[in-house]
Amino acid sequence: MKLARVTAADMAAVDLSQIDLFDAAYHAEGDPHAAWAVMRERAPLHLSRLPDGRSFFNVTRYHDACRVLGDHREFTSERGSLLGQLGHDDAAAGRMLVATDPPRHSELRRPLNKMFTGRGLARSEDRIRTAVRSLLAPAPGGDAWDIAQRATMLPMAIAGALMDLPEPHWADLVRWTGMAAAPQDPVFMIRNPHATLAIAHHQLFEYFATQYEARKDTEGDDAFRLLMTMRDGELTREEVVVNCYSLLLGANATTPHTVAGTVLALMENPEQFRAVRENPELVPALVEEGLRWTSPASSFLRYAVEDVEIAGGVVPKGEAVAVWVGSANRDAEVFADPYRFDVRRADNRHIAFGYGAHYCLGATVARLTLRMLFEEVLDRFEEFVPAGEPSHLTSNFVAGFTSLPIRAVPRRSEAVAGT
Repeated sequence: MKLARVTAADMAAVDLSQIDLFDAAYHAEGDPHAAWAVMRERAPLHLSRLPDGRSFFNVTRYHDACRVLGDHREFTSERGSLLGQLGHDDAAAGRMLVATDPPRHSELRRPLNKMFTGRGLARSEDRIRTAVRSLLAPAPGGDAWDIAQRATMLPMAIAGALMDLPEPHWADLVRWTGMAAAPQDPVFMIRNPHATLAIAHHQLFEYFATQYEARKDTEGDDAFRLLMTMRDGELTREEVVVNCYSLLLGANATTPHTVAGTVLALMENPEQFRAVRENPELVPALVEEGLRWTSPASSFLRYAVEDVEIAGGVVPKGEAVAVWVGSANRDAEVFADPYRFDVRRADNRHIAFGYGAHYCLGATVARLTLRMLFEEVLDRFEEFVPAGEPSHLTSNFVAGFTSLPIRAVPRRSEAVAGT
């Protein structure tokens, strides 16, 4: 996930026949943004073929991405929504939120909406503020600390509260969801990616099955029990388990990388940090630009229901399409000067949370969390400064970091208070 400006020289160096966007290591070590820029300009519907015979089409322009993600009549989610599932239909198809199309998707989603918006969310504000302050706790001493590693617990604390998951279990859940989201990354890998993914799935599904049994005949208004007691199409135990897995993976796999990536962008563009510090009303815009800039959910997979004409070509019935969100959010047809991190960006119509029926269920929670985080940052710090090299996550699904060492320079009032 390279975030620097893409130049004409970068694009000239790209040979699409040699680019493997399926390769998780390429996203950590290469420059997918340069490849995406070439695809947007010259090959907006690009076919990738893997050595084992599998293939998929790549969609990189904003409006094409919205069409693929937004029209389930043309492109289905029920054969798998992650590029890593290519060639293997999703075992949870029709039972899990991310692997269902409307109307079943809407039936599963509707009861959960109230947990993540309005009064349901308002009840969580104190928990979110506490989690944010815990994340920033190591900062005031001026020592180096790793914001990417610390940020992994931020969404877990919030999701843990919303799902009523015991705090002693959170560290294991963070590790298992990391393994599930990025089984190729050396930080998470156990023996090999296939073993890592199998272990993660086993641990998470067994954990939620155990929690299901423990909650039988108990009362509560958390998301877990809400799934267990749905009246609009009651769910089996297996359906509750896979949807709890999906909710937690969606939270833990994305928000921490928006935190780290936005902090890195502020360090690389200190004038933007100053602008927000001088005008705190820009915090919501900073959050939106951070989401566009990082695009942590980098790709989604869909399959053509029929032959579909799109982006100047045709996707044959049954073929897979990878939608590259990070590319769509750099499309110059939609975003002026797209490689500029700009906290004053107007009309920021990014699709970091997806688009259409599968728009992220936790988007409101994530926005509130990020807003509170940067409000606390402005209250406490003058700036962040690098304290080491970042390490990029090895994944074709999540764009992010496993490490980002920083130092936080306290505001003068904070420094005086600490003396």
